[in-house]
Amino acid sequence: MRRYAEAGRVPPGYAGGMRPVTVSVNVPQDRETVYDFLDVMSRHESFTDHMLRDWTYAGPASGVGAKATVSVRAGGRTETIEIEVVEAVRPARIVERNTGAGGRRVAYGTYELTELPDGGTRIAFSYAWSRVPPSERLAAPLVRSLLRRGNARALRRLAALLPADGGRPAP
Repeated sequence: MRRYAEAGRVPPGYAGGMRPVTVSVNVPQDRETVYDFLDVMSRHESFTDHMLRDWTYAGPASGVGAKATVSVRAGGRTETIEIEVVEAVRPARIVERNTGAGGRRVAYGTYELTELPDGGTRIAFSYAWSRVPPSERLAAPLVRSLLRRGNARALRRLAALLPADGGRPAP
């Protein structure tokens, strides 16, 4: 199971019964432009600050090893999580490992960028758990629902932030 999770792919069977959550959005920008925007960890704050706050950064600004520590505010709870980019395949995929609940929760967020037939890019974001605390397993439907809504909003916000002229994002 670890091999799948570390590659950001959903393993056969779900961790603790937690099915992954996937949301997507289509944008007119090409994959390179979208990838260049997502590759810089600090840019994620601008489209996820409705649920992730108090960002601090470590490691390189982009690529494998880029890290952030954030406060998650969801479902009336606040918790600190660590995010680290563990895979970056230009221009198709970025995988982030998320660790929270004192290390008892490990999950992988994967951005998959697919070219659309008529131009543009489909951005799909999947969140898959590889380790889940028992309390979260009990609340799986609620946790998945909150995450789906929050991540769908994040992708809509991301779409609005991408350079409209197809040019490369500013640093």
